[in-house]
Amino acid sequence: MQKIARIYLRVSTNEQDLGRQERIVNDARDAGYYIAGVYREKASGANMERSELKRMLADLQPGDVIIAERIDRLSRLPLPEAEALIDTIRQKGAKLSIPGVVDLSQFAEHTDGIAKIVLDATQEMLLKISLQIAREDYEIRRSRQIEGIANARKASPSKYQGRKADPNLPERIRSLRAAGHTWRDTAKLAGCSESHAKKIGRMLREENED
Repeated sequence: MQKIARIYLRVSTNEQDLGRQERIVNDARDAGYYIAGVYREKASGANMERSELKRMLADLQPGDVIIAERIDRLSRLPLPEAEALIDTIRQKGAKLSIPGVVDLSQFAEHTDGIAKIVLDATQEMLLKISLQIAREDYEIRRSRQIEGIANARKASPSKYQGRKADPNLPERIRSLRAAGHTWRDTAKLAGCSESHAKKIGRMLREENED
């Protein structure tokens, strides 16, 4: 029986390159998978409103295997939302093949009783830990971004006179850029100067290893 894969590639912003993750496609073919679809996304993993993610979920068929570079490529969502995403995938009859996420389902299929309960529980624990780590990493990065901007304000207070810190500005700028807006439009929609938007954009790139 042929193995069927759907490959999900994601980076957070338009400035980032998906090229590094493209090797996954060839690796999957070399591993014997038929590639039913490759879904390329430039959007924050902390947002469920991702067009390619939704398209992949709609395309899923029983037996499909979702392949991604890391669990955080698929989700940086809060744990309840991340678990709901995984439940949706399972309800479709699909499975995950992601480094760091141990898939024990094949072993569980051939066991019963206490052994199956232990394997299922272990699978759930490992997956939950991976999803939580991905979310915590996102929150740490975001906190550092906000701290970096606050430090910049302290270092050059004259540039920020009359302004109050907006902790949501970095994420707003990230989302606007991910949606394809120019720097000029991003600054206008975010409510800041174009130079300030670009400065935050640089900080976001430095903090994000994607």
